[in-house]
Order: sequence, then C-alpha cells, then structure tokens
Amino acid sequence: MPRFFVTQDTLSGKFAHLTGEAASHIRVLRLEKGDRVTLCTGDGLEHEGVISDLQQGAVSVVLHASGESQSEPKLKCSVYMALAKADKFEHVVQKATELGAAEIIAFPSARCVSRPDERALAKKLERWQKIAVSAAEQSGRGLIPKVLTVSSFEDAVRRACEAELPIVCYENEAHHSLRAAVTGAQVSTCALMTGPEGGFTEEEMTFAQSAGMQVCTLGPRILRCETAPLCALTAVLFSAGEYD
Repeated sequence: MPRFFVTQDTLSGKFAHLTGEAASHIRVLRLEKGDRVTLCTGDGLEHEGVISDLQQGAVSVVLHASGESQSEPKLKCSVYMALAKADKFEHVVQKATELGAAEIIAFPSARCVSRPDERALAKKLERWQKIAVSAAEQSGRGLIPKVLTVSSFEDAVRRACEAELPIVCYENEAHHSLRAAVTGAQVSTCALMTGPEGGFTEEEMTFAQSAGMQVCTLGPRILRCETAPLCALTAVLFSAGEYD
C-alpha cells in the first residue's frame, strides 16, 4: 500500500486533506479514487484510508484505521558519523534510515577532511533530512529519523553517552568486540559512533572512553567511513532481534 508522510494538521477526525508534495506524489503514482493509502505523521503513528476525491493540487482521504507503526524497532539506535567527503554522508542517511536508525548525527573530528562552514552545513542538513524522509517512505517506516549536527567531537560524545549503550567503533581496538558489547545487553537506547576517512586519534578515544563509551572493534578488516556505521547498526539491530 502506498505510504506518504504528512503533517498532523492535514488530519481532521476521519478525514485527511493533502496538498503540496504528498498530493503531487499521489498524482505521479497515478492513484485514483478508491485506492487505499497509508498516511504517516512521522512520529510512529500511521493512518490507513481510501482516496475519496482528487482535484488539482489536492487529495481527500477517508481514514478507516489508525495505530502505532509495526515497522519501528524497539531498540532506538542513534548513528553518529564524522563528517565525510563528497556524498558519503548522504549514502549513510539513506541506508541507515532503511535499516531502522532512530536518528543520524554528523559531527567534526580531528581528522575530518570535510569541514563545511555554517551556511553550507545548513544546506546539507536540509538535503539530508529530505533524503531521510524519502527513505522512510520507501522502506515503510512509521518514523522519520531526525538528521542533526553537533559542533564538536566532545559534544557528540557527551550526547552519545546519554544512551544506555554508547559505543564507538575504532579500527585500532584489538580486543573488545561489538558482539561482546551488545550480547546480553538489556537496553532500549544505543548510540553508535564511527570516524572519518582518516579514523579517530588516540586522544579522541581516550576522551570517549573516559566519558563512558565502550570502544569496540568491527573486526580485522578496515572498513570505509560510509561502511562502518551501516555495519555497526545492522549488527546491533540484528543482535536485538529486530530483523526477525
């Protein structure tokens, strides 16, 4: 069933009145009166209904059932990825959304090559959020992950440590595995942090560990900066039974 994200103010009792992108998307898909659709408000709730009227730039839907989305993971995973070159972060936003990330946070670190100024970062953030919306629609999510930025590595660590299970993946860690960190962990929130193209510095890992993060290895192979966060997210959600 086609799925569309809408704002709360488009819903009124048993009816929904769609305009803008949602209405245009319905036209592009050539949906007609009587077709069933699912409307999501991006907060984990979804509403099933039937198109009752189509006009130029507007679509009316009669709602029949509402409830919590069944596609959202119970384990809320936040993905923290250091700023990367080119469109690597865009790739991670799209795929992490599909996999089930609750939010995606970009941050600078010592070895980051990409260091956009405030204006450029604002434009990137707007584009990243649109990518998350599109990926959430395509993958049947009931929640749109928020895409955020923080101003420093230290701020990213402090924020990540608010999760019950804060983990940072480090290519020079040889003993403590991600499997060891998540096995048997009874938590509802997890933060996963990965580094830039050049990796983290030893000083950054010392700070992260002293703040309360578990420093983990993702195995003997060196992963690209756009591969590591997706690998970690998949492993943690799989371990939690979210792909059963």
